[in-house]
Amino acid sequence: MNGKEFFAGQRKVATPLGRIHYVERGEGPVALFVHGVLLNGYLWRHQLAQLGDLRRCIAVDLMAHGNTEISASKDVSVTANAHMLAQFLDALKVDQVDLVGNDSGGGICQIFAALYPSRIRSLVLTNCDAHDNWPPEAFKPFVGMVAAGGLPQTLNAMLADKSVYRSPQALGPAYERPEAVSDDTIETYLEPHLRSPQRVHDLERFVNAFDCRHTVEIEKPLRQLHAPTLIAWGTDDIYFDLKWSHWLEEAIPGTKQRIEFKGARIFFPEERAREFNNALRAHWDATSQLRNR
Repeated sequence: MNGKEFFAGQRKVATPLGRIHYVERGEGPVALFVHGVLLNGYLWRHQLAQLGDLRRCIAVDLMAHGNTEISASKDVSVTANAHMLAQFLDALKVDQVDLVGNDSGGGICQIFAALYPSRIRSLVLTNCDAHDNWPPEAFKPFVGMVAAGGLPQTLNAMLADKSVYRSPQALGPAYERPEAVSDDTIETYLEPHLRSPQRVHDLERFVNAFDCRHTVEIEKPLRQLHAPTLIAWGTDDIYFDLKWSHWLEEAIPGTKQRIEFKGARIFFPEERAREFNNALRAHWDATSQLRNR
């Protein structure tokens, strides 16, 4: 489905941090999907389309991303976004979730799990920030560009010429096949950031707040997390080396399995949806069996 089709039925709910927008499909226990920087809930379109028979799948737009609406005074750091997820679930009257995260969204999921462990039914972490690898070395030039005030020009350049987005200097390294990323996908991700000067500024604030202290500080509670956890990692990622999958496996005592997607890069949930969805099904099935014992 294209971006317009995906967001046609988007909903929103009021929380103390803003009006949070989300898309949901399916029925059953709630699975909450959390995207990373620059993107929005559209990253998870294949999961929502294919896993609704097992879960009420919800893809949320983080603060400073997608269609979510916040005031210019709200904190948009990753820890603030973790608290937002709790408020979001409160507004939906959802107690527990199967939580799935990617990129900085995976870091936010770790923070959420550390701060709200009772709300985690199961956890899935794909290539993401962890511990003191935030921001990763390969992403620091982008962070520096944002700090220098270059974000509006960069976003406009990527939208005006989609080959810039797909280039090795931009988002190309995040994909196995950057040439296959459609114009519609790029527009769906980037256009919301340019709707107003405030939205550009919100994204600037999100990136400028990147600091590994957010994940370093939650290491102790993370090491006490016993929720059934799957670590699913693409092996060809310049941002999040395979060693971080091993770190997370060792750090989280609830880890049941660590799997590798050979040659995959950070956005493999989008590029290798069928393989990843099979892994999610197996993990959720195993989690259900554990709970029924």
